[in-house]
Amino acid sequence: MASKHLINSPSTLVIESLEGLCLLNPELKLDRDARVLFWPMLNSPSQKVALICGGGSGHEPAHAAFVGKGLLTAAVSGSVFASPSGKQVRRAVELVHLHNATSDGIEQGAGTLIIVKNYTGDILNFGLAKEALASFPTYANSVRFLPVADDVSVPRSRITLVGRRGLAGTVLVYKITGELATRGASLDEVEKIGQYVTENLATIGVATGHSHVPGTERGQDALGEDEIEIGMGIHNEPGVLRLRGSNGAPPPLSEIMPRLITLLTASREEDPERGWVSFLPSTDIVLMVNNLGGLSPLELSAVLLEATKTISQKGLLIKRVLCGTYMTSLNMPGFSLTLLKLPSMEQGTGQGPSQDLIISLLDASPEAPGWGWISRRPPVALSEQIVTSVSFSSRSSSSSKFSSITNEDAKGIVGAIKRACNALIHAEPELTRMDTVAGDGDCGLTLKAGAEGVLALLLSNEISGNNLSDVFVAIAGVAEDKMGGTSGGLYSIFFSALAQGLQLSSSTMIVDWPYALHHALTKLYTYTRARPPSRTLVDPLDAFVNSLHTEKTDSMSALKKAQEAARATRGMQAKAGRAVYGGGEGGEGEMDPGAWGVVVLLNAIVDEEGQTGKTQ
Repeated sequence: MASKHLINSPSTLVIESLEGLCLLNPELKLDRDARVLFWPMLNSPSQKVALICGGGSGHEPAHAAFVGKGLLTAAVSGSVFASPSGKQVRRAVELVHLHNATSDGIEQGAGTLIIVKNYTGDILNFGLAKEALASFPTYANSVRFLPVADDVSVPRSRITLVGRRGLAGTVLVYKITGELATRGASLDEVEKIGQYVTENLATIGVATGHSHVPGTERGQDALGEDEIEIGMGIHNEPGVLRLRGSNGAPPPLSEIMPRLITLLTASREEDPERGWVSFLPSTDIVLMVNNLGGLSPLELSAVLLEATKTISQKGLLIKRVLCGTYMTSLNMPGFSLTLLKLPSMEQGTGQGPSQDLIISLLDASPEAPGWGWISRRPPVALSEQIVTSVSFSSRSSSSSKFSSITNEDAKGIVGAIKRACNALIHAEPELTRMDTVAGDGDCGLTLKAGAEGVLALLLSNEISGNNLSDVFVAIAGVAEDKMGGTSGGLYSIFFSALAQGLQLSSSTMIVDWPYALHHALTKLYTYTRARPPSRTLVDPLDAFVNSLHTEKTDSMSALKKAQEAARATRGMQAKAGRAVYGGGEGGEGEMDPGAWGVVVLLNAIVDEEGQTGKTQ
């Protein structure tokens, strides 16, 4: 549970957030006392239906960041996870009507629709305001009330009195009704399409932990490191199902997603406790993937991919996709999925809204800071968008200047490479631990990814074991593709240059390893300023190569020099690499993980006789 917050004070956070939104859109107005952010429609050519929403804060960008032309007219903000009062809501209606009056001061508003999530506090306080306003002739017939209940997780038998919760699907109600109101539709028309959307929504959430309310003590998270909870509410309410992964990690999306889609789409016959909306095969839908606050955009896009796969397997037809942060639970690490059932293409004209109308209302771009980008097209098959790359090395023919080595020697070299790969994979936990202390924690995983890629390449028989140059060119390609980042670039350059060095140095059956390695190191130094001692991988690499080439030692002595250089990085001030920005000494006494990774690799290659290979 992330419990640190960058704020001035919990008591001023809500109002400061609202004032910040005013800076984003100078057309907005804010009543600080009532905490009502609203958009005055004074410049509209005719009066439009006003949309008011709100609830507890902590769900940003809902609700206040959706205030603006083409979306909401006003949003009422309570304290974090607490409904605003009826008085605040009444003030919102007054402000909307006052600022929507014509220039002669006569109130001719087209009416107000209050949209509220189905939570007890919100229903009571927004309902109280609506009924209190109905006692005045000005508002008697012009204020309507639309609750949204889209949650499908909680079974019917548990919600007989309170009904389903309102979740992120409420945002689609805002968008569709807001754009229709902006186009000049009547209050009846806006309310009717809002009811259609509400009745055809299904939402479910999943999270790996709870959110933390600023100003409260850090609680004990009930979920283990390998657990997720399905059906968690946006106020930290517990879910209905927990799933546990393996190896200390949560279950993969491929296991989670079918459960979620089944809960969303199951019919009443298939699941008597749910089945709220009928999603038959070939039904047209809108999919919304919503970040509950603590999920990275990297993960969210992967969620979208897995969701579309599973939905397509159900036979549903996705007409529009929305993916982003719409309704959060502060910093909850999780996401929610919402499906909106669209009318059939034949439906409309007396039977409810047409599909074309709903799609056009969704596609319109509002002037509200919280609304994200949406494609105005249905998704297409990924096969139409994926381009297959052909690597340079696979297009190039070999131009090796030296004769192929013997099969026996080739097997020895490939075997040494395999030993090095397996050693790096085995060392991953220790390298990761070291890098967690000294850096950003990815060194072990990066080297493991490269090692696994090389092993897969050797098993694929896509390269010849008889031509050393081709072997190391292929390994350089794996380092570039699988490792990435600075270390991937360094390894890739080194192995590419090693292939060059092997070609330049060898004209007989004997391979001049010291020359080839020195050539590779020299080439590497043209692309990096790191020189020993630098607390980087070049420290042991330089010690090993120069011991062989300059000092003419055997490989076992060179290995010992490399080990000494790596151990010397303990407490050393970094001079290159990302660790430079840490500003301190090397990782509280830890060796540089990249440097030790080189030692792990070299140690596996150099066998007990102190040989790097039988061709040395």
